[in-house]
Amino acid sequence: MTDYSRTPDYTATGVHRVVSPLSDAPTDIRAETATSVGPGPSSRFAPVTRGREPGAGRVLLAVFGFTLLGLVSSFVAVYLVSGLGATSVIVAALLALVPLGIVVWGVRWIDRWEPEPRLALTFAFLWGAGASVFIALAVDAEIQSIVTAAGGPGASAEFLGAAVQAPIVEEVAKGLGVFILFLAVRRRFDGPVDGIVYAAVVAGGFAFTENILYFGVAFVDGGALGQTFFVRGLMSPFAHVMFTAAIGLALGFAARRGARFPVFAFVVGLVPAIALHAFWNGALFFVGDFFGYYLLVQVPMFVIAVAIVSLLRRQEGRIIAERLTEYAAVGWFHPQEVAMLTSTSGRRTAERWARGVGHGSTMRAFIRDATLLAYARQRIVGGRDQIGAQLDEAELLRRVSRARHALAAPGVRTQ
Repeated sequence: MTDYSRTPDYTATGVHRVVSPLSDAPTDIRAETATSVGPGPSSRFAPVTRGREPGAGRVLLAVFGFTLLGLVSSFVAVYLVSGLGATSVIVAALLALVPLGIVVWGVRWIDRWEPEPRLALTFAFLWGAGASVFIALAVDAEIQSIVTAAGGPGASAEFLGAAVQAPIVEEVAKGLGVFILFLAVRRRFDGPVDGIVYAAVVAGGFAFTENILYFGVAFVDGGALGQTFFVRGLMSPFAHVMFTAAIGLALGFAARRGARFPVFAFVVGLVPAIALHAFWNGALFFVGDFFGYYLLVQVPMFVIAVAIVSLLRRQEGRIIAERLTEYAAVGWFHPQEVAMLTSTSGRRTAERWARGVGHGSTMRAFIRDATLLAYARQRIVGGRDQIGAQLDEAELLRRVSRARHALAAPGVRTQ
């Protein structure tokens, strides 16, 4: 029988070693995990603590970062209002919420196994909607000044701006936000799925502001607002997401390898992001039948992207199952609980039962912390304990055990 308490690891030299053996669960916890928690009559649940609070340095850095993003986003908002008018911006923003909602739905689908911290996702959105747009506007203004000083734009200026300048500047600007998140929330940036999630939120924020600009211009000029909304809002809400996802994917694989400052991975992801963006923008200058081009090229690209994400999500589920099975083997979980935690339907059933007895937050905490525990163990197995995986493991074991004890309190039927 496999001894899951000792997880093998293979170094680059091929030498077999054993890393961080799992400790047997204490006797009282092993006694509780002899049966799995399950639905039953309501009872009084014990409170569940939230765990360690962030240090003062991180809090100050977060406050500074969000303050700066707030100022930059305010500048962008003032820029839009001054150029389009308040009414146009409001109408355009309401329309831009539609593609943003589609992107948010997609992010929630991708991020079901291990939801990222809300504060980090908020930062990602603000960076995309504010900072990356500010960078793009500042660079464009500087380039326009240079072009004007050189005698004005030539015949190819529009093509170069759309197919060269915009892809390079915008993808660098958006990618910087994903890179900053890699450094800031390193303990929660575990792999390619996380990278795609953060990249999608940054890109969604950028597209939101860009759509306000395009919709607002169409509204002010009395042009084809309906057509603009259909093409940008309904046909291509994931365009920017697919571009920037290449950067998130590369940084995610770097995170899995244990990289601390993955500049090379950032550049590797940036190249296809720029290429995809340039291909999307540049094709519009040569394609006569946009809808035919969309069906023959962009739809298959989107299908391929969804297939890649689906494969990565399944891989993520397998990782959670493998790591939690190791903990179950030494008494921290019941095997049926592992089956529940590694199944989306099992999680939904457990949460539905817990909500029915008025303790949904306890079950959500149990599921969330068990998932984080699996990824903490994965960091240890992958040799990435330098980012505090063993400390996280000890804290998460305490939190999981406390939540589980609450769910198995006297009067709650187990199965």
